[in-house]
Amino acid sequence: MNRNEKTVDVLQELNQFVNDRIEGYKHAAKVTKDPAHQSYYKDLINQSTKFSSEINSTISSFGGDPETSTTAKGKIFRGWMDVKSSITGSDEEAVIKSNLRGEEWAQKAYNDALDHRGELPQNVVQMVEKQKQASLATCERLRQMEKSAD
Repeated sequence: MNRNEKTVDVLQELNQFVNDRIEGYKHAAKVTKDPAHQSYYKDLINQSTKFSSEINSTISSFGGDPETSTTAKGKIFRGWMDVKSSITGSDEEAVIKSNLRGEEWAQKAYNDALDHRGELPQNVVQMVEKQKQASLATCERLRQMEKSAD
């Protein structure tokens, strides 16, 4: 596998998690009853959509096909959240906790991509690191929201 193929491979996998993030926040925005939270989740959908576009345009620049699907694990997780929210009536804390779990998965996906740092072009590493930092900030904000939801 050459460097371009490796870059495409790493970014396609990462983008499945970013697409999961979009779907997860769409779900959260739909089920939350808190207008401030809904607004924040919509901001995160927009942020994630930008991240996905950035990744896909980078994939294309390396000769790969854009990644539009989500992970199998993400689909299962959202299905479970649908069932759970219908049972618990989507309490705010449960929504926040599931978002936090999803964001922690995103962190793992960014770290997995950065494990290939040596094989990736510097501009790709910088893009991934920038997105990882934004995800980390989201984790912090969600933890604050969780504390105030108690």
